[in-house]
Amino acid sequence: MNDPKKNPWTTLSGRAVYENPWIQLTEYKVVNPAGKPGIYGKVHFKNTAIGIVPVDAEGFTYLVGQFRYTLGAWGWEIHEGGGLLGTDPLESARRELREETGLLAKQWTLLQRVHLSNSVSDEVGLVYLAQDLQAGPCAPDDTEADIKVQKIRLEEAVKMIRNGEITDSLSVIGLLQAEHCIQR
Repeated sequence: MNDPKKNPWTTLSGRAVYENPWIQLTEYKVVNPAGKPGIYGKVHFKNTAIGIVPVDAEGFTYLVGQFRYTLGAWGWEIHEGGGLLGTDPLESARRELREETGLLAKQWTLLQRVHLSNSVSDEVGLVYLAQDLQAGPCAPDDTEADIKVQKIRLEEAVKMIRNGEITDSLSVIGLLQAEHCIQR
């Protein structure tokens, strides 16, 4: 019986195909688990994906609506951003929440650590629950100039997932985990 923790892939070589400040795409020549030669592409992310589900004392959360260039579509999602690898992800979460909503939270809970697309990337996501909220000024960056913020009951946001209105993976994970965490 094979050891399930042993890597069945053999890497023969790799070459960087593309790089920008956020990602690096590498193409590898490999021998696959069946012993046949092939190629494999890997997207390396230079940031940790950060998601935040703010929930106030009355059970409301705040969703962000924006146009996502990669999808060519507009939709609702939780507050998201990136934290440089090697930096405190909680500080990145605090910054993202403040930028997009102006909200400050006194209580933070890590809800989930996830791999967002592990067949092609090494991207890690962390989703936080932010509670004990206080309002302050927002300061969106240039890519967030057109965002809309909606205050909505947490259970309504979960219904939006079930209706297919929220499809972003960090949002789905975060909202479902927040609902579960708060109901305990």
